[in-house]
Amino acid sequence: MTITAKEVTRLRPGRNLGAATAAAAAFLEALGVDLSPESLHETPARMARAYADLLTAREFKLTTFDNDEGYDELVMARDIPFRSVCEHHLLPFTGVAHVGYLPASRILGLSKLARVVEMFAHGAQVQERLTKQIADWLTKELQPNGVGVVIEAEHLCMTLRGVQAVGARTITSTMLGALRDDARSRSEFLAAAGLGGR
Repeated sequence: MTITAKEVTRLRPGRNLGAATAAAAAFLEALGVDLSPESLHETPARMARAYADLLTAREFKLTTFDNDEGYDELVMARDIPFRSVCEHHLLPFTGVAHVGYLPASRILGLSKLARVVEMFAHGAQVQERLTKQIADWLTKELQPNGVGVVIEAEHLCMTLRGVQAVGARTITSTMLGALRDDARSRSEFLAAAGLGGR
């Protein structure tokens, strides 16, 4: 299954870089930024392209395979780096995701765990929703026996403004199926994510 431009567009509406550049220029000028120096001439266009990159997910092909061996133990990708944009202040938040599942009839190409994180991270987000979207999507597409997602992130809206809590990290989790209901499986997942002793 390929995650097509159409599905990505459904997740993230289309873009108009010309309009975004004009809006960025108006925004900066409204805040008193002088765009007349040569070094700032292209800043609105650069700003528009940077946010377009942060807000637009890439297409990818979802690769699954028959679970011929009947493997039923935890499959996990740890420390998947991601970046997203806080929907409240449009400032970036960055961190790592730990994503695992207990296979049923299908197993997933390992790189696709990182691709799913990237797909939902691109856009105006909140960390809680991002965590749940990844878990729900994997549950729908794989129908595994369980899914676990833990995200650790630093939010620039907390570190650069307001409370200015530099170094503070926010942790969110979603556990579904056996990873929610079975204490042993849940503990195994959290330990593999490096959170067992916290």
